[in-house]
Amino acid sequence: MPFDAEQLMNFEIPAAKQTLTRRDCMLYALGVGVGGNPTNVDELRFVYEPELRAMPSMANVLAHPGFWMKAAETGMDWRLILHGEQKFTIHKPLPVEGTLVGHTKVKAIFDRGEGRGANVYLERRVVNEDSGDPVCTLMQTTICRGDGGCGSIGEVDRTRRAIPVRAPDYVCDLATLPQAALLYRLNGDYNPLHADPEVARTAGYDRPILHGLCTFGVASHAILKSCCDYDPDRIRSTSVRFTAPVFPGETIRTEMWNSNGGLSFRSRALERDAVVLGSGWVEFND
Repeated sequence: MPFDAEQLMNFEIPAAKQTLTRRDCMLYALGVGVGGNPTNVDELRFVYEPELRAMPSMANVLAHPGFWMKAAETGMDWRLILHGEQKFTIHKPLPVEGTLVGHTKVKAIFDRGEGRGANVYLERRVVNEDSGDPVCTLMQTTICRGDGGCGSIGEVDRTRRAIPVRAPDYVCDLATLPQAALLYRLNGDYNPLHADPEVARTAGYDRPILHGLCTFGVASHAILKSCCDYDPDRIRSTSVRFTAPVFPGETIRTEMWNSNGGLSFRSRALERDAVVLGSGWVEFND
């Protein structure tokens, strides 16, 4: 049975409060593979205290509401949910300490038809609790493979950027650990698809898959390394479409193109030559 689209649009996702610590920042960076070269001073700034900075892609996990889609009231078949797209926009340099509040809501639902699933579009605004100042905004597309036929409601911008048809300007290969999903889930996404072999098999995979946001974080690391000299203040926003799963332990190759004042990118699982991230786009601060 598909969920009720109007009911889901009106579902109140609880606000999420996070007391951010330096440990959280280091754990996130380690979870996306930063620190693989522990003598690299550029990587150390994200995993070691003296001059600690937050990875730009850490915006994706700040004040996360948790796996709220598993709640029975949503009517969603949580076992068949996949992450489709993600965008983060940073309004000011991400803090390494402080209390943040995330306000998440369903912005729109696009029904792909009975038996074809539905897309649920979410917005999360993260603010500083004390000042109310915006920290970052997240846009997320969730693909509900078991919920087609629910009806469409609301509107969002569904523009996608094409990858240039030429050789990339930069290429960066970064390996993931076999236990990468078990480490990354400690950032707050406890979907058992990424840890429980039986749940993974039920969803059609022979073993747990890596979080899409972890793959996104690895690609963001590649961009920071290849195009920004590891300066996190260079990045204003990044968006991407998840095109295929990554299995922990695979190597992620990110290909990047300078394009129209920004950066286009895509990533592939090198061992299978499978494109896992597409339509990637980065906007830089001046």
